Amino acid sequence: MDYILKKYCPRIEFDSYEDFYENFRIEVPETFNFAYDVVDEWARVDPEKRALVWCDDEGEERTFTFTDISRLSNRAANAFKELGIGKGDVVMCILRRRWEYWVVAVALCKLGATIIPATLQLTKKDIAYRVQSADVKMLVCVNDDYVCSQVEEALPACPTVDHKIVVAGARGGWLGFDELVESASEEWTRPVGAEGVTSRDIMLVYFTSGTTGMAKAVCHNFAHPLGHILTAKYWQQVEENTLHMSVTDSGWAKFGWGKIYGQWIAGATVFAYDMEKFVPTHLLQKIQDYRLTTFCAPPTMYRFMLQEDVASYDLSSVKNFATAGEPLNPEGTIAWERLTGKRIREGFGQTEGPVLLATFPWIDPRPGSMGKPSPLLNIKLLDDDGVEVEDGEEGAICVTGLKEAYPPGLFVGYYRDEERTREAVGGEYYNLHDMAWRDSDGYCYFVGRNDDVIKCSGYRIGPFEVESALIEHPAVVECAVTAAPDPIRGKVVKATIVLARGWEPSDELVKELQNHVKRTTAPYKYPRIVEFTDELPKTVGGKIKRRLIRQNDGIED
Repeated sequence: MDYILKKYCPRIEFDSYEDFYENFRIEVPETFNFAYDVVDEWARVDPEKRALVWCDDEGEERTFTFTDISRLSNRAANAFKELGIGKGDVVMCILRRRWEYWVVAVALCKLGATIIPATLQLTKKDIAYRVQSADVKMLVCVNDDYVCSQVEEALPACPTVDHKIVVAGARGGWLGFDELVESASEEWTRPVGAEGVTSRDIMLVYFTSGTTGMAKAVCHNFAHPLGHILTAKYWQQVEENTLHMSVTDSGWAKFGWGKIYGQWIAGATVFAYDMEKFVPTHLLQKIQDYRLTTFCAPPTMYRFMLQEDVASYDLSSVKNFATAGEPLNPEGTIAWERLTGKRIREGFGQTEGPVLLATFPWIDPRPGSMGKPSPLLNIKLLDDDGVEVEDGEEGAICVTGLKEAYPPGLFVGYYRDEERTREAVGGEYYNLHDMAWRDSDGYCYFVGRNDDVIKCSGYRIGPFEVESALIEHPAVVECAVTAAPDPIRGKVVKATIVLARGWEPSDELVKELQNHVKRTTAPYKYPRIVEFTDELPKTVGGKIKRRLIRQNDGIED
């Protein structure tokens, strides 16, 4: 048990959070490569060990062992090599949740190539921007009319692209993945020397889903998967040879958090449901039918599942529920515990790293709290002068001590942007620009992006506290709290609300929600403006665009 984990962690069992924080270590070999040192190694020592259980909405289901993934990735690596892909070349993958993503990602690791995972919601402009930014040499895409047509329309502006490959079918003008793999050799030898990679070479580039402006290209090196031991083993609490599910598609860093790296290092089996769209009842059914052991989803999905009859599903197999992506309102985790008997363990992080704060196994979840800092990352809450704040005071979440020991898993810069890289991680600490406060027991509570904090009549109001109060009301499914202009006060609190089924907008409901917030928080925090909407503006990654709401209301950042 824990065969791979023990290779990189001197200790994997701990008696307390304090023991964990002080003594957890990750040892990063100079030539670590996830494909060879995890996937192929599992295939060698345990050939029948399950790696992936995959299904879709059409009833198709496939199970892959690590041996299957090892052999298929060898074939794919040979096929890609024949197409001219090698060490340092950049390949963009738009593959939704197709099982082929795991094969392609491992194959590209074997080649020493750099992967750009991308979401299927990108437009031709988005695709062209990413291709031009990174000199992408090849695209591998799911056989989806929208995705493929956007790629085709973008290609005239993308002279670096030599090949485009389609999976799950055929399309004119594209190479077929199945045919390429079937005709390729299964024999593959790990490159060494100049052809091999070091743990410092770039493995992944994620383009962040910023709420405004062009996406930033976040670079992770080949050591990055080892950082996700924290994410998988100690926050999601995955168990060897059991099924873990994280709900995300392959285009997002959350996929790396929950569907491949840390999970496979820990020996867990990844469960992947390639859903066409999110239907809460379908997801609940999958949890029940496949008897999942661990589960992770963003807060919005939990909120929409709570609109259904959760108690009618048997979720007893799940030992640990987790969430990340945006803060989970306390009402959500309380309701989930009431229906399932288990609290949701919250985690916090960014595209730029592994889980940074989390409710680890030795920590009792507290509604509204992100938990406590991860080991290795030296998380501190700092003021504008870089001084750590006291308990109860707001500070920026920062990864400190970068000069002393750069933590595995943390990004190493922005692609081809030395100035921005130097500003972000070239000093003593990396400032996430997310605000939080810490209680006397060391639990941290999210306040909001620095830009999202509302300054009104001399008060500083964190939007998350107001949103949490509103979510407690049965009429509210989702909401976004922002600043809106006011001729007297300068700015006031505004709530943009998506109503639950059975509720209709009215002046009476506005007053009821305002009074509810007054009773739940300090009265000055209540929303003076309430606006109802069918849906909130979100990034393609699912994060609420509070800045867009502010801009539409005439608030300049």
